Amino acid sequence: MSNVEARRAKRWCSCREFDEPTHGNQVASETVHGAHLAMTELSNCATCVEENNVCKCREESEVLSFRSELHTKADSSFAHSVINMVGMLIGLGQLSTPYALENGGWTSAFLLVGLGILCAYTSHIIGKCLEEDASTKSYQDIGEQAFGTKGRIITSTFIYLEIFLALVSYTISLSDNLPLALRGVHLSWLHLSTAQLLTIIAVLVALPSLWLRDLSSISFLSFAGILMSLLIFTTVGWTAAFGGVEGNQRIPILQLRKIPGISGLYVFSYSGHIVFPNIHTAMKDPSKFTKVTVTSFTVVTGIYTALAFMGAKLFGPTVNSQITLSMPHHLVVTKIALWATVLTPMTKYALEFAPFAIQLEHHLPSSVSSRVRMLIRGSIGSILLLVILALALSVPYFEHVLSLTGSLVSTTISVVFPCAFYLKICWPKVSKPTLLLNGVLIVIGTLFGVVGTISSFMSLLQSIQKDH
Repeated sequence: MSNVEARRAKRWCSCREFDEPTHGNQVASETVHGAHLAMTELSNCATCVEENNVCKCREESEVLSFRSELHTKADSSFAHSVINMVGMLIGLGQLSTPYALENGGWTSAFLLVGLGILCAYTSHIIGKCLEEDASTKSYQDIGEQAFGTKGRIITSTFIYLEIFLALVSYTISLSDNLPLALRGVHLSWLHLSTAQLLTIIAVLVALPSLWLRDLSSISFLSFAGILMSLLIFTTVGWTAAFGGVEGNQRIPILQLRKIPGISGLYVFSYSGHIVFPNIHTAMKDPSKFTKVTVTSFTVVTGIYTALAFMGAKLFGPTVNSQITLSMPHHLVVTKIALWATVLTPMTKYALEFAPFAIQLEHHLPSSVSSRVRMLIRGSIGSILLLVILALALSVPYFEHVLSLTGSLVSTTISVVFPCAFYLKICWPKVSKPTLLLNGVLIVIGTLFGVVGTISSFMSLLQSIQKDH
């Protein structure tokens, strides 16, 4: 058996270290974009591990879309694929686009649109990588196809880092919005504020979901997350049209010194690439994947741009890093937006822990009983969630943490990696102009990532020092 055949067989038949590829990637998208991937195969594969059987689960999964499930067998239409991709991209990032535009100046909208075009291109070349090897089904597979086992490990590391940091951002958002949603509630215990106590209570309420064994039983959470994201956009639009707030605030032309920081916020908003291979695999006609990408990014870029200008014009310099915090408190739609923002993190925790849970069970000895497995999985999941809670309460600076995540991780996953993978995998077919283009994009992505990471980290440190 050749090396290529061996790799294909390995991908098809076994659950491996750093490789529940479809699982990890799909659940990761939940974190970054409020996306909608909950798997029946995830629970099936875990059952194989629990029953000490060799896992022969094929890499077929169910992707929950807005109205129905999209199976990875090739039955997804063009429209269905667009709906799923748009649903993946719209998430936590939309809260910060008005803040980013106000701080960067209205000309930074060109950066927002440009990054949308850039990320659409890198999505396109991910499709090209998938076409080179039919056994490649996931983002991690592409990493391995390009750079071997080291490529898979590095890719997996970035994916899980993005999950962790994004969950910290979600918890900060929960902490910021929950006190306003429960305005009038005052709690006091030890030296903790009302906001901190409410956040702790909310996270403890969500904690038991990490102990659930059958993830398909909580798949409705991913669908709820998508609805919450759409609800937030709708309420901001309603406020602009009927909320009685005059949208006549002046937006600066350009604030160059703030561009490195806001670039991370913009990139984070477009980071859904770890799940795009699943959409490609699920399409009836994969040749239309590029059209799906162009259509989806056009829609999402339009939504982000509209939301950015609406929020910046409505609230000007007073706009918060989360648009929901700036909306008039007396409006009913503000309450709806606040609760939608509060409930979104609550829908994420169990689904986001799924990749860790699968890998953990895969490494437990076969002699370990089902009850002990559940105890270990639930305990470690609970500890991780409490660590995330502690970080969110200790560093409650949403815009800086989100920007750091975008610059440090999302830029790498959405820009640098796809270009590097494409050049390595498709090298014999790459023309000189394409080679130059991808080389330039790698340099630009790396530059944005490094400068943005330094800027975000320094801003975070300054905020911490200022408050202490």
